[in-house]
Amino acid sequence: MPSALFVVSEHGYWGEECIEPLTTLTDAGLDITVATPTGEPPVLDERSVDPEEVGEDLSEHVREVHETDERLNNPIPLAQADAEDYDTVVFPGGHGAEWDVTQDTHARELLRESVAGDDGKALVVCHTVGILAFTRDADGEFLADGRSVTGFPNAWEEGIVDENDLLPDGRKLPYWVEDEVKAVGADWDAELDADTSVTVDGDLITARGPPSSAAAARTLLDELGIETSA
Repeated sequence: MPSALFVVSEHGYWGEECIEPLTTLTDAGLDITVATPTGEPPVLDERSVDPEEVGEDLSEHVREVHETDERLNNPIPLAQADAEDYDTVVFPGGHGAEWDVTQDTHARELLRESVAGDDGKALVVCHTVGILAFTRDADGEFLADGRSVTGFPNAWEEGIVDENDLLPDGRKLPYWVEDEVKAVGADWDAELDADTSVTVDGDLITARGPPSSAAAARTLLDELGIETSA
């Protein structure tokens, strides 16, 4: 049975960006393990389940899965995870990842190892694409250098933070994903004129944001050679 590891933030993951791939991969028959930096259950960004923000149906679905899914409620610590044990590693997005997942040495190792060989794949979504600004390959070069990627764009961030880079919950944004990933040599294109944005460069798949989550999950399954009934 194919397997996937989900690396999820304890500082606030965006509901759709985790639950949509989690549900899609589960329905496709993958055996899924969830990991967080400390092994504590991941934290849901409340903005991502605000009915006025995402709609009533999506809000209810995300909250139900978040509260009842045994994998989300009983994660393993990142330090115990090994990319070789999984066919793919998935990094859901959310602003919270800027405080923990993208800064975690074990998360970076998982990303590096999942795209290093011929077998693994990695899907990185939205704000967690920022991990590419800090991840180096085995030769010490930035993993993103020369790779085509998409992710959460500055144009969208401008509509969320205030003039002091403060988020609606009062936290200061540590960095802007687009700026940092481009600075390490990535070929960045968030395809702002498109409804969705999913980019495949070798074993690395990146997705722009919440509306791209479903397409990203389908793309990952296709890259893994897993057929679905949908």
